[in-house]
Amino acid sequence: MKVRKGADRAGFAAVGLLVVAFAVFFLLPFAGLIDRAAREDGTWDAMTSATARQALWLSLWTSALTVVIAVVAGTPVAYLLSRARFPGRALADALVDLPIVLPPTVAGVALLTAFGRRGLIGEPLEQWTGTAVSFTTAAVVMAQVIVAAPFYVRAARAGFDAVDVQFERVAATLGASRWRTFARVVAPQARSALLGGIVLCWARAMGELGATLIFAGNFRGTTQTMPLAILESFEGAGGLGGAVALSVMLLAVALVFLWLFRLVTR
Repeated sequence: MKVRKGADRAGFAAVGLLVVAFAVFFLLPFAGLIDRAAREDGTWDAMTSATARQALWLSLWTSALTVVIAVVAGTPVAYLLSRARFPGRALADALVDLPIVLPPTVAGVALLTAFGRRGLIGEPLEQWTGTAVSFTTAAVVMAQVIVAAPFYVRAARAGFDAVDVQFERVAATLGASRWRTFARVVAPQARSALLGGIVLCWARAMGELGATLIFAGNFRGTTQTMPLAILESFEGAGGLGGAVALSVMLLAVALVFLWLFRLVTR
């Protein structure tokens, strides 16, 4: 018995040590970021500059629009993958996950070859309408959608999978339509997964860099989101100090959003 208790204590101690090491590993970078921002003289000026305000506003509204598109278009896709059985379902499921496992730069190149000025759709579209999609604000949203929407679809599908199909059958026997059954039975039970998917989608859209840089470019006031502004500051005159200031700014926005999300869903 004493040997077993000693082994249990050693096991708990090892687990506790791993938890502490894991927490320190994740907290130290943010502590260093805040410490560096507090010691820099130009932090406040960088955070309140016109470039920072424009980049933050662009990131906020494009990521919000991305979430709306993901919810409207991705919810039926997630529900279909969860409930329907059709040829090619496994392939469709894999295609949804593809942007998650591929580097964002690949997604950006793919968008450019499809919707760029020499792309499959972009070239005839520009010839017919005189409008180019690439390197515009619309391109920012498209880049965010292709890399962020799969996170919502994956979470939503997991939520729908957890809902017992029997509830839908009972609702159908009571005369409820498919839409009413989904809105009143399925969606409320999958609510936690749907909200979690929304947060993941928004966070991924806010942090998108690679696909946006390749497909939309880095133009202030038009396509420069906060990650791109941080990159430009780091490589330009702002240096590490400017990048730190903008990073702290984005970190604060993310924390406020997560706090509000938890407050609303509590």
